[in-house]
Amino acid sequence: MTRPDKPVLKRRALLGGTAAAGVGAVVSSGGSAAAANGGSRYGRPLDQAAIDAVALRIEGNLIALRRDLHDHPEAAKKDGVGEGEVATSRIVGHLLRAAGLEVRTHVGGLGVVGVLKGARPGRTVAYRADMDAVPPNGIIPAGTNPAKPTKPAHVCGHDLHTTVGVGVAQTLAQLRHRLSGTVVFVFQPGEETLEGAEAMIKGGALKDAPEEIHALHCGPFPVGQFAVTPGSGLPGQDEATLTVNGPDALARAERLTAEIKGLATVAPPRTPADLEKMVADVQTPNGPLAEFVVVRANATPDAEKGQATISVSYRCWPEERYVEVREAIRRLAKPYGGVVVRFRENPFPAMVCPEKDALALRRHLRRVLGPDAVTVMHAAFPFNGEDFALFLKKIPGTYTFLGVRTPGTVITEGYPHYGDFDPDVRAIGVGVRAMSGWLAERARG
Repeated sequence: MTRPDKPVLKRRALLGGTAAAGVGAVVSSGGSAAAANGGSRYGRPLDQAAIDAVALRIEGNLIALRRDLHDHPEAAKKDGVGEGEVATSRIVGHLLRAAGLEVRTHVGGLGVVGVLKGARPGRTVAYRADMDAVPPNGIIPAGTNPAKPTKPAHVCGHDLHTTVGVGVAQTLAQLRHRLSGTVVFVFQPGEETLEGAEAMIKGGALKDAPEEIHALHCGPFPVGQFAVTPGSGLPGQDEATLTVNGPDALARAERLTAEIKGLATVAPPRTPADLEKMVADVQTPNGPLAEFVVVRANATPDAEKGQATISVSYRCWPEERYVEVREAIRRLAKPYGGVVVRFRENPFPAMVCPEKDALALRRHLRRVLGPDAVTVMHAAFPFNGEDFALFLKKIPGTYTFLGVRTPGTVITEGYPHYGDFDPDVRAIGVGVRAMSGWLAERARG
């Protein structure tokens, strides 16, 4: 692959609502023409060759957009702290309007929904892209950037996700006279806080009644390779608070904390070699990650009250094991006498992708990109979660990892949340072409 030229994105013009040179100009021209012709002619059914041609023309502009979003990270507003993804949301809304989509903003907060109606009859499908950066406490110091982070940063790839989503919308908008059905684009804030999906659903993100929804996420696979997730996905999360009373409360709490940590079956990766093994394990049928429990726990004293508190969070697969883990925590606490154990009302649900849809996507990607362009995940990454789970509770769909690791680089440069995460931007064009073709096919029905 060759790296496209790097046009300049005029951020001030975008935020001011004026079409900017680079992204805005390309989209406005192509999108307006498509909109004007949408109802007047059908032309040939939409094919991958037409999609590839449009995607290639805008790839350089998309890379500029991603660079701009990367340089201006915005973390989700949490517990009233922070501004949220204000500028990112505004830029996305502007670009979708310039492409000729029907746009709703402030959906469930700062969410943006763009609706693209094709000229041909068909189904309604949706595509979701998350927009928020990672707050400092979610960044893992590593490699070339070992310092403790103090500011939000786009080290989970959401800047790339947003860019791919915009690129798919631009590509299909320029081909809407050949597009069947309707594609709904959902740009979501607050994924890192696990709050954005619920807010957008309550705010009407799905009111256009899509029959299915799809998403991509950066993954530690070779750049341009996809990892589909039939029957797997990502774990949910449960939480517990245990209160230990008495003059020796802290010492007892620390002993109990150690026992609770002993419930874990998987240790956090400490080295690049650990990460490499984990990536291999998730691709292994019936491998070591077919079932797991991951536990984080710590004890803190409250001298004034003469007690100590143990905070526990844990993930498990399959999610039915939450019942088992809750019982185990209660059992461990009982011998300590008088320990008050409280769990959240319900665990945050796991994201489980329907097998049928993921295998259909695998067939599509192999047909379009070749057999070596797709791998299969047979297990979930143990230490990550996703509120896309809430969309999949409403309608079926797919969640697929897009490889962003440059060949020859250390794995932390391609693994989200590490401080030296540096995705290969060539993945943008691959993601746009693949998802544009997939959504067009699904909307055609």
